[in-house]
Amino acid sequence: MAVKLIALDIDGTLLPFEGPHEGALSPRLRSAVAALAGRGIAVVLASGRMHPGTARIAQELRLAGPLIAQEGCVVASAAGEVVHEVRLEASLARAVVTYARDEGHEYEWFGTSRYAVTKETPATRSYGEMCGVTPEYDAAPEALGIPPNGVGVLGDRKRSPAIHQALAEAHGDRLHLLDFPAVTVAISPTASKGRALALVADDLGVPRHETLAIGDSVNDASMLAWAGRGLAMAKGDRYAHEAADEILPDEEDIVANVLEGLR
Repeated sequence: MAVKLIALDIDGTLLPFEGPHEGALSPRLRSAVAALAGRGIAVVLASGRMHPGTARIAQELRLAGPLIAQEGCVVASAAGEVVHEVRLEASLARAVVTYARDEGHEYEWFGTSRYAVTKETPATRSYGEMCGVTPEYDAAPEALGIPPNGVGVLGDRKRSPAIHQALAEAHGDRLHLLDFPAVTVAISPTASKGRALALVADDLGVPRHETLAIGDSVNDASMLAWAGRGLAMAKGDRYAHEAADEILPDEEDIVANVLEGLR
């Protein structure tokens, strides 16, 4: 299969969670991406990070964009020019907030460039650092005038399944819910990495069967399923594994190895 467009997740994929290149782009990976760009193959980052954090990695790889950020809510250039944006309906965002307040959960509210949350935690600090933004801590983030791209209800592995179930029962397919260890994120049902990748492919004139995606998590599942060829990391979650065409071997620099092998 000829590949003309490649979508790459960042955390857990380009930046491994463990091993000799933990949290860093390996020299081999940098070279592989540069070689693809030199051959005219479009390389797109697709991340749950907000745009500044996604753009920081793009700059390290010398990619101008487009970039898929915020779980597919935003498609923009590395310089920040927004090409596509999907916001969460305000009434639904407020409904998620009402649920969180009624159940005693802390919550976060995020827009294109601002991230606000009711309480500072290690997870919110880490997310702000990863995204390249300063979290705004406020008892009522929804009152800060930020047009919502999404709302996250903070939890943990024990509480998150019940949070997901309650939101799904109340709102059904009016919300796209993503479960992470410390938060259940609610975004528009039309927002996903898969839909964003489809938009980017259309913008670039690349047919679906000439696209490749690599990821490791629930938020990557839609793009792994949509791409002509979807590859999941060995240590990825079950959602990524179920959506992918192949599960990659658990080997050092496996993403670089895949990219080097493309013809």
